[in-house]
Amino acid sequence: MLSICWQTSERTLDAPDLVDDFYLNLLDWGSSNVLAIALGSTVYLWDASTGSTSELVTVDEEHGPVTSVNWAPDGRHIAIGLNNSEVQLWDSASNKQLRTLKGGHRCRVGSLAWNDHILTTGGMDGRIINNDVRIRDHIVETYRGHTQEVCGLKWSASGKQLASGGWDRSVASSSSPTQYLHRLEDHTSAVKALAWCPFQSNLLASGGGGGDRTIKFWNTHTGACLNSVDTGSQVCALLWNKNERELLSSHGFTQNQLTLWKYPSMVKTAELTGHTSRVLFLAQSPDGCTVASAAGDETLRFWNVFGDPNEAAKKSAPKKNQEPFAWANRIR
Repeated sequence: MLSICWQTSERTLDAPDLVDDFYLNLLDWGSSNVLAIALGSTVYLWDASTGSTSELVTVDEEHGPVTSVNWAPDGRHIAIGLNNSEVQLWDSASNKQLRTLKGGHRCRVGSLAWNDHILTTGGMDGRIINNDVRIRDHIVETYRGHTQEVCGLKWSASGKQLASGGWDRSVASSSSPTQYLHRLEDHTSAVKALAWCPFQSNLLASGGGGGDRTIKFWNTHTGACLNSVDTGSQVCALLWNKNERELLSSHGFTQNQLTLWKYPSMVKTAELTGHTSRVLFLAQSPDGCTVASAAGDETLRFWNVFGDPNEAAKKSAPKKNQEPFAWANRIR
């Protein structure tokens, strides 16, 4: 039985042209408190600190749509993966494109992950490539392990371990440049949702697609599966609470809900409903309190799920003023 149940989000915004594709990663919240969302071939930025919004870029039809976005640790630079296998690097402060990374992939780039100056890219071709964005010949390492599309990439907080999830139903954990350390094949469907635990460095959570429906926990030092929980629906994304031992998951059919779990008991403490299609993407604010969710129903919702709303309001943009969000209705 649930002890808490939030039926509606704090805000609901239009997100027209959001690509309804489980294998992409189209939402990210940077360390400078700016939320990036890709809608079709356009990337929009909303600055939660000032309420200002802007269009960063609309890519040409032959390059798009945008298939992934990911902020660099500095919160200023952002990587944009494209359907034509290229990756663009942008300076959000000056609104200028810095460079285009080419030649690494043969198909769309659906997953991105930064590790300091290294940008790791995952493609539909099954390749995972480390790109050193400081140098001309940017491809410095290639990981081999997935046979099909790489739809999830996450570096550990230490930057020493990389987790990848693929359409080939596996999770790979690597600390070497060209070969995986562990290949974890317990999932029975595509693995996109990956989240490193903030309070235990070798603990990784992963979620399986519609044919699997489980959240699994791994000891990445040994490769052992510590626990597996059947959620009853497709697992699209996972986020750890930075301050409490909790995990948030987002789901597809049949409820299209967000579920908050206590860890390690995995007792449900809340279900957040309102989306009418699978909740494909989650992003967490820098203060850790607010979560943004984007779904195939072309809406973007904000939830104060990881902290007291009053405390969240002190740390970020005012919550009662809806005007900063009006941009969402203008991007049609």
